Amino acid sequence: MPDLLLELRSEEIPARMQRKAAGDLKKLVTDALVEAGLSYEGAREYWTPRRLTLDIRGLTARSADVREERKGPRTDANEKAIEGFLRGAGLSSIAEAQVSSDPKKGDFYVAIISKPGRAAEEIVAAVMPDIIRNFPWAKSMRWGKASVKPGSLRWVRPLQSIVCTFGTEHEETVVIPFEIDGIVASNVTYGHRFHAPDAITVKRFEDYASSLEKAYVVLDAERRKDIILHDARDVAFANGLELVEDEGLLEEVSGLVEWPQVLMGSFEEDYLSIPSEIIRLTIKTNQKCFVTRPQAGEALSNRFILVANIQATDGGKEIIHGNGKVVRARLSDALHFWKRDQGDLPDLETLEASARKFGLDLKKPLDQRMAKLDALNVTFHAKLGSQGERVARIRALAADLAKITGADAALVDRAVVLAKADLRTEAVGEFPELQGVMGRKYASLQGENASVATAIEDHYKPQGPSDRVPEDKVAITVALADKLDTLVGFWAIDEKPTGSKDPYALRRAALGVVRILLESGVRLPLLATTKDADLLAFFHDRLKVYLRDLGARHDLIDAVLTPEADDLLMVARRVEALTAFITSEDGKNLLAGTKRATQLLAAEEKKGTVVADGVSDALLKLDAEKDLFAAVKAASAEASDAIAKEDFRSAMAALSKLRAPVDRFFEDVLVNDEDAAIRANRLALLRLIREATGTVADFSKIAG
Repeated sequence: MPDLLLELRSEEIPARMQRKAAGDLKKLVTDALVEAGLSYEGAREYWTPRRLTLDIRGLTARSADVREERKGPRTDANEKAIEGFLRGAGLSSIAEAQVSSDPKKGDFYVAIISKPGRAAEEIVAAVMPDIIRNFPWAKSMRWGKASVKPGSLRWVRPLQSIVCTFGTEHEETVVIPFEIDGIVASNVTYGHRFHAPDAITVKRFEDYASSLEKAYVVLDAERRKDIILHDARDVAFANGLELVEDEGLLEEVSGLVEWPQVLMGSFEEDYLSIPSEIIRLTIKTNQKCFVTRPQAGEALSNRFILVANIQATDGGKEIIHGNGKVVRARLSDALHFWKRDQGDLPDLETLEASARKFGLDLKKPLDQRMAKLDALNVTFHAKLGSQGERVARIRALAADLAKITGADAALVDRAVVLAKADLRTEAVGEFPELQGVMGRKYASLQGENASVATAIEDHYKPQGPSDRVPEDKVAITVALADKLDTLVGFWAIDEKPTGSKDPYALRRAALGVVRILLESGVRLPLLATTKDADLLAFFHDRLKVYLRDLGARHDLIDAVLTPEADDLLMVARRVEALTAFITSEDGKNLLAGTKRATQLLAAEEKKGTVVADGVSDALLKLDAEKDLFAAVKAASAEASDAIAKEDFRSAMAALSKLRAPVDRFFEDVLVNDEDAAIRANRLALLRLIREATGTVADFSKIAG
């Protein structure tokens, strides 16, 4: 079967867009071909800074012929109905239709519509221009003389050439020469713009990929990443160092080069006095370079790894020199920020009111920055006030939370008032992603308690599902207060997440609260803390996501989670106990016995059958119902004791003993007795079972 090779070559595509764009191209093309009646065996996308490539294997050479019967109106229908049928079926007169008879419905018209299949080349030529013209780039541009024309092609960067060849492995391929804005698809591509700028004629994917390799282009992005990673490790090792690996940077750099060349540069050791986080970010952000450290060491070395796109004749000396100049200039700026942040601000006299408000010591640099943050009245959100006002709210909330977490109240207060201070440091101004990290360093430099310094960094955590949660009690308290203030505030101004939109990362904040409570073992009454039932439901949604990701069954979560449940740690423990219990023999017994009783009760309640307010001993006539009543009372008492000790599995085990008396009850007792009082009493007994088991879970929601 034939294969299709497609390449769209342009000027440099931003690295962050390449992977998605290649995936979009694959989906758009294969979906269009399948919709047109073709099938294929496999498809793979490739990308480099200057090209998107698609290799489709085993594409059918032609779409199948289609024969469709379209039923029309009765033969005695009015003229308008017949005209509508002809238009819809594409017939010019009723004589082209056939007549079919139905014993019940009579005679009616049928149109036989035959659509001959089309050659794959014709289909490709038809679908590709629209795909290219409507490609879903996040940002695109027009260029050249054609850009002045309405509807001219937009592409992420100027599109330069298109390759589109089609054919089997053993036959000569053909070019599918569709055209868009003057660019005609051909079998000609180009390699590396400096090392191999001449035209390359290609036939199918194998010679295309090998020709590009000879022309200094590594087509496979994963292979480029592998080359960069291993060469960088080797260069570092050869110099007695090890590479500080960075997957995000590796992905980005592999999208900047077609022929990766790994080199090592250096900077003066004096710059190593700057915190390693600043050095790493400076070199990564400005030059897309990796940092290194001594083997088995933690501190950074003064060597960095850069990746060039040119195999230089001088061994890369000029490239290293040029990158080194920029790195030194940026590190010089960083060193300046680092030193400035440890010095006094020039306008301390204007900060005294803010210092008094938060109990700050203006002899200390970080305290000065917090006072400055408040004095400047920096806005947190137009409807939620300034950063200073926010810190005041977090401070009050954290004081209450410290009583629950057991954290030192004085340390919590000190951590809160310094937590946002580094927002006014020059280091964080240059690298916002270092907020918290720099606050911790500056706090340590001015002699703050270790728990305070830790809390300043960790109160932002966890930033996502893979990030760690705070461990220190002070950090846990401040992190909870920070996130809860954010959530309560945005709920109060009705700025809740909608659909996929969550501009203030409120889902992340709620998941952070959930993770801290569960992973740190904190018992926090959320409804009493937030005073918002709608927000509690939002926490429930995040809890469900978290527990499902840990492998919990959704029905078991639903069985335990009630709308008013605001102790999420207890919910999680109940789900954990129920998960372990429900697959045991006792668990199966409890589920079966409970479901039998509660389903019958629910059916009668739906009918409006009277159920007694309580079970009357005097109305219990048979041994089976007397035994069940005694068993329910005993099991309920035992379960209640276990629940009081938060031993949910023992509570479930106690209730599972009801299985045998429940089975005997249904064998020997007719619930719907003719005597209304007896019937109501027996239904009350079933309700007692539902209430008893309901103390651990709603078994009606459990599958099975």
